[in-house]
Formats: sequence, C-alpha cells, structure tokens
Amino acid sequence: MKDQIKWVLNTMPKSDDRQLPIMSLSNVAKARFFHSTFPQYSVTPLDRLDGILKKVRESGISGVLLFGIPAHKDEVGSQAYAPDGITQRAVRRIKKDYPELYCIVDVCLCEYTSHGHCGLVEGDCILNDETLPLLAKMAVSLAQAGADMIAPSDMMDGRVEAIRAALDENGFADIPIMAYSAKFASAYYGPFREAAHSAPGFGDRKSYQMDPANGHEAIREIEADIAEGADIVMVKPALAYLDVLKEASLTFDLPLAVYNVSGEYAMVKAAAANGWIDERKIVTENLTAMKRAGAKVIITYHALDMAAWLREKRKNEHKIGTVI
Repeated sequence: MKDQIKWVLNTMPKSDDRQLPIMSLSNVAKARFFHSTFPQYSVTPLDRLDGILKKVRESGISGVLLFGIPAHKDEVGSQAYAPDGITQRAVRRIKKDYPELYCIVDVCLCEYTSHGHCGLVEGDCILNDETLPLLAKMAVSLAQAGADMIAPSDMMDGRVEAIRAALDENGFADIPIMAYSAKFASAYYGPFREAAHSAPGFGDRKSYQMDPANGHEAIREIEADIAEGADIVMVKPALAYLDVLKEASLTFDLPLAVYNVSGEYAMVKAAAANGWIDERKIVTENLTAMKRAGAKVIITYHALDMAAWLREKRKNEHKIGTVI
C-alpha cells in the first residue's frame, strides 16, 4: 500500500514541475487578449511584464518559457538575434528584477520572419543548413542577455549541434539546451500562431515538423538531438502524443519535457466556459497524465491556475489536519 501511495504522489502535478509560456512584444498598442481562440491569455508588452512575473513568482512556478514578437519582421528574422531585440530585452528585464525565476528562451525564426517560417526560405524551399548559423547566433545573443536555458523549436536538422558549438565557443558551456525534439506538424498550434502572428505565409511546416502518424521517427529525432548535445528533450503537443512521451521515457535516460500547447488549453477553456466540463478536474487529470507518461517538465498555459488550485488544496488539507 505504501508503494501505491508513493506512486500517486509522484505523479501528481506540482508547482515547480511547470513553466509558464510568456509572449512579449515591442509595440504596446498591439497588446490584447485573444478571446476568440486563446481565452484568458494575452501577449504582454515589455513595460508590463511585471504584472505577470509577480504572479509567477508568488505562485511557486519555477520559471518561464519566453517568446518574443518584434514590432518589425523581415525575410531573415534579424530581430531574433539583434542584441537589442525584444526577447533579449525581456530576458535582461526578467533576470534583473526577478533573478530567482528560471528563464528558458525559445529559439526559432518563425515569430521574427515576414514569411512566418522557422528558417530561411528560397522560393518555396526551406534552407535548412543556411538557417543554422542564425539560430546559433540567436542562442548566443540570448545567453549573453542572461537566459538560463536555450530551447530550439525550429526543427532544422543539426541545429542542436550548431547551437551547442556556438554556446561553447562563446563561453556558455554551462547553458543547457532543451530541444523540441519530437515536434509534430499539429493543428493544435492555432491559437499561438494567431497570437504571435507566426502562421506560415505560404505552404505549411510539414517538410520540417513531424508527421503525426510517425511515432518511430519521433524516437529517432530524440536520439539524434541527444547525440548532438541536448540536455532535455521535448515532445510537443502533449495529449495526442503521450504514447511518444511514454516510449521516450522508457528508451532514454534524460529528462523529458512536454508542451501542453495552445489548442489543448483553448479547448479546455472553451468547454469550461460553456459549463460542459469541470475545468479544475480536467486540467489536473491532463497534467497528471503527462507526469505519469514520464514528463519531468511541463510547459502549460494552465500553470498559474494549477498553482492556485494546489495552494487551495494545501490550505484545505491544513485546515482538516488542524481540526483533527
């Protein structure tokens, strides 16, 4: 019976398991809630980051995953690796005012390019090898700004190796890499892409993101990223790919992350708003399933809600204990 109780406790979500994704942008006038597809979530202007960061600190959540949306985009995503880019400035702000928060930063060009693809393009083709130096340059600039971890999400072949080499060469050998290793070409990304204005301007991302039907390829991609130097590997999205997460947990002796993405979040929020489900119970069950499947890190837009529910649960348990 003790082992069973321990297992249940080990698979329950905790505040420090989770990272809250935050999107920051340069232009204050563009900040808005995305009611239609992204309920109760907003893009946060740089000068208003304090509001969300204070909540994160008070919640017990261990850190944030940061995305940037520049005021101006171009063909080569130049603001992704600019020393004074929106993401670099946000990292400096976080590490100056909230040094205790662990700051993971997304590395990809899609939010910064005018065409919305994750790499450089020529005609209708994605230029994999030509993109790698820019991703490495972006990673180094973010490390220089103070990022605690680099998280490449672009799915270019060889990008972990290129980023690891660039970080090492520039004195950041201790900065770990969390690779989006098994990132599927999913319909669940819609609300995020609307918020970040990062939907592809032409075609799709199926040439570099993974076929949802191909679980075996996911394991090969994870293995390749580990060989290139990844410290944590990720499965994205979460709920439709828990089988991949579980297989990875049984195959690799490395921490696993999972991204509970915007579409998964939005579906829960929409159903709860209509009174069709119990939001708290559904979110708890979903996050517990992710932990049970092997996730050590859960990236979720439910992070603040879950932290509040856990605090309430602990408070109620304390009251019961006091009465007894």
